[in-house]
Amino acid sequence: MVRTGFAMILGAHPDIEVVAECADGVEALEAARRLRPDVVMVDIQMPGLDGLEVTRLLAGPDAPDPMRVVVVTTFGDDAFVDTALDNGALGFLLKDAGPALLIEAVRAAAAGDALISPSLTLRLLQRRQSGPATAPPGPNTPHETVLSDREMQIVRLAARGLTNTEIGDELFLALGTVKSHLANVQAKLGLSNRVQIAAWAWEHGQVR
Repeated sequence: MVRTGFAMILGAHPDIEVVAECADGVEALEAARRLRPDVVMVDIQMPGLDGLEVTRLLAGPDAPDPMRVVVVTTFGDDAFVDTALDNGALGFLLKDAGPALLIEAVRAAAAGDALISPSLTLRLLQRRQSGPATAPPGPNTPHETVLSDREMQIVRLAARGLTNTEIGDELFLALGTVKSHLANVQAKLGLSNRVQIAAWAWEHGQVR
């Protein structure tokens, strides 16, 4: 029922096509390798192979041709999140995240970006902040001269776990403008996705 519901939500958008639905991890692995979809969505709990193992085989460091995987689950355990990201997942959503975030996660993964449920993002980054201390940046540090005030505003909101749409609403910006600013931030800081942007903000004292 959940799988059918997700397929209906995704298939209702003209830019998204559901090319397969699979009942277990073995079937999902075979279908993904055969069909090569732009994005693979897996559940953590699946018969045969669980979603974390499927993610590792499709997107992990040893995958010969890595694919873009989004993990969707009812389990927000920190260990699951860490393992999924270590195994190459580009997204990690809780099943109660809502249709809008589901669609945004698929689109983000298709573009090679990462999106994690906001509540999980905060926990993930707070754990990172509780690790080895990093001194807050001073007024003359390079990144402060590189990032504009608007870019820094967006970075701080992303670090709090807001989606692109929520950032746009907060700052009265169009969605495309938010995406453009985030792309500029990634280029300036040498980062590859919004999760790394958020981690950078927490590690450099930009979020309290």
